[in-house]
Amino acid sequence: MAMNSSQVEAIVKQVLEQLSGSSAPAAPAACANCSKEIPSVAHVAMLTGIEKVEIKEYPMPEVGDDDILVKVEGCGICGTDAHEYKRDPFGLIPVALGHEGSGEIVKMGKNVKKDSAGKDVKVGDKIVTCMIFKDDPNITMFDLNKQNVGDGADVYGLVPDDDIHLNGWFADYILISRKGSTFFNVSDLDLDSRILIEPCAVLIHAVERAKTTGILRFNSRVVVQGCGPIGLICIAILHTMGIGNIIAVDGNEGRLEFAKRLGASDTVNFKDYNGAEAMAEGIAKKFDGHLADFAFQCTGSPAGHANIYKFIRKGGGLCELGFFINGGDATINPHFDICSKEITTVGSWVYTLRDYATTFEFLKSAKAIGLPMSELITDRYPLSQINEAYKKNLAMTGLKVAVFPD
Repeated sequence: MAMNSSQVEAIVKQVLEQLSGSSAPAAPAACANCSKEIPSVAHVAMLTGIEKVEIKEYPMPEVGDDDILVKVEGCGICGTDAHEYKRDPFGLIPVALGHEGSGEIVKMGKNVKKDSAGKDVKVGDKIVTCMIFKDDPNITMFDLNKQNVGDGADVYGLVPDDDIHLNGWFADYILISRKGSTFFNVSDLDLDSRILIEPCAVLIHAVERAKTTGILRFNSRVVVQGCGPIGLICIAILHTMGIGNIIAVDGNEGRLEFAKRLGASDTVNFKDYNGAEAMAEGIAKKFDGHLADFAFQCTGSPAGHANIYKFIRKGGGLCELGFFINGGDATINPHFDICSKEITTVGSWVYTLRDYATTFEFLKSAKAIGLPMSELITDRYPLSQINEAYKKNLAMTGLKVAVFPD
């Protein structure tokens, strides 16, 4: 028998209650009976064709007993959004995109009392959405903790359009109403931090995957290849863990300098080297004659994946997390690259529910030690200029591009 939404919610709560022995910090006070003026229509950035987003007006939907209406405060553009905008690889058009968003509860149904971690929620609280779990007769609490996006779960911002339309965070309102939805009260985080939760969860998951190898340790020599938002966040997470010997690899000097501010101890610009072998020698020199104990490959480039093995010592480890869509085949030599060096490799794909809760604590820790996480958001656009925001993202001249209601 398939589980109903209340059963899913109960399992989610059980999983997350295991994450900490202490209760979550109290959110700032908000009036539970506040009267929020809600307009009669909502504005949604609907992707209606390749590289074509139109701002559509839709009637404000009714809020059911189990639903939450959220006034959007901001949302980052993910690489997945950009790929969908450019060529619709998931076949979702028409679709309301945006899954790196956060906003304020303005209305909620009578049955909504707590978030997916068991934390009280009320009108005025700030929330983020996580996964939308699908009914599965075979699901268990253990499975739910491992279940990932695209593997029995969806996310708001990457779901088919319906008669409600308010399904993505690129809008001024979003309705949390789908069966199996999960969400978190994050009123104790500032807006920039909330916008960064989703991409940071991707890296929290990757680091947790890396730790399963038993190779990534406090004193490990680590290479992070690719210093876009994903690689930079990876460096910040490793730094907060106390790993101090990190080399960042990229071809953009500005990004490499920012990598140092987030915790990289040194950098390698691949433009300064003629081929992977020369790069490996350069990395070894910066590691006092040693290759990396562990590497994170964050570029999404098949050539980048082919090269990364050269930078890892015998018996070392690799986490590949750069390929969120099919980026093509990579050419490696299994004998030299994997077998003779006995490289332990793990792949990482998006995140699980547990990773979200861990991410909240990472962001607080990063802020406490002064990491400039907010500076990852380099470009800010109003919703009415979302086409320009996508083009800025595709130009790769900044880091994280974010969109805010007009």
